[in-house]
Amino acid sequence: MKCTNRIIANCIVIILLCTTITGCGSKEYEMAYDRNSSVSSFRFLEEQAEEAASGFATDLCVTVSTSVSENDVQIEESAAALLCDLNKKEIIYGKNQYEQMEPASLTKVMTALVALKYGNLDDVYTATSNVEITESGATLVGLKAGDTMTLEQALHGLLMSSGNDAAVLIAEGISGNVDSFCALMNEEAKKLGATRCNFKNPHGLTEEGHYVTAYDLYLIFKEAIKYDEFNEIINSANYSTVYKNAEGSSKELTCESTNLYIKGTYTPPEHVKVIGGKTGTTSSARNCLILYAKDTAGNPYVSVILKCSERGILYEEMTDLLSEIAK
Repeated sequence: MKCTNRIIANCIVIILLCTTITGCGSKEYEMAYDRNSSVSSFRFLEEQAEEAASGFATDLCVTVSTSVSENDVQIEESAAALLCDLNKKEIIYGKNQYEQMEPASLTKVMTALVALKYGNLDDVYTATSNVEITESGATLVGLKAGDTMTLEQALHGLLMSSGNDAAVLIAEGISGNVDSFCALMNEEAKKLGATRCNFKNPHGLTEEGHYVTAYDLYLIFKEAIKYDEFNEIINSANYSTVYKNAEGSSKELTCESTNLYIKGTYTPPEHVKVIGGKTGTTSSARNCLILYAKDTAGNPYVSVILKCSERGILYEEMTDLLSEIAK
């Protein structure tokens, strides 16, 4: 009798399990229980699964802290700072890296990234009157309505001279208008995991609702340096080219890097080589800088400083930050 009761009890358990799996018996279990499949109910149930999906952040420098400062770095005049070891996938130093701030012309890294992904370097764009920005203090390469320039030329004006008019030319050339391009910037940023930033324009001039975090900039910059053209431009001190005006006459464009490490005005620590980067300055965002650097063994790093009180102090604090590389 006990044996019979045990058999009945086991049958009830099996029926209950089948009901749970199949949804009261009316629907088949969609994932097959196949021990030979790399993805199956067996793999989820088996404690010693042979394969597992890689996490989203396996290739990223991450930290759960809002600051990482177990070192001698003194970042006092800058509102946010970040130093990432790309090979070790570690944040060496962080200060307010998740705080939303204005990026000024560091915005142009995202503009360049979208342009390189969706455009071709030989594409020729025609400037509209929107390139003739009149805001006081706005840096321009001198574009006028009707001027024509290749994307390659425009990217030099964008990243080296920090031309706001070049940013508008690129945005309209890629997407037809600035609003559509900004929507694409935001879409691409979120694909990279940069979820705490929002772009309202392609150049970084002050606009309500336009902001980034130092960590988002790291994510964006890390993607941008995958493009050889981007690396070549940010490593260049000088550049000259010729483009056309509305009448077809030649106009000369001369660009000089705004990065004072590339120009030789400031020197990084002796064990660090600055490959290049992007500067940004507005009265509201203050002084900003993002860099791509390598140590003597060729290991890559990304460093960011946002909202520093003065340009000279910006480079002093960035040099102090870079001194943490390969210690």
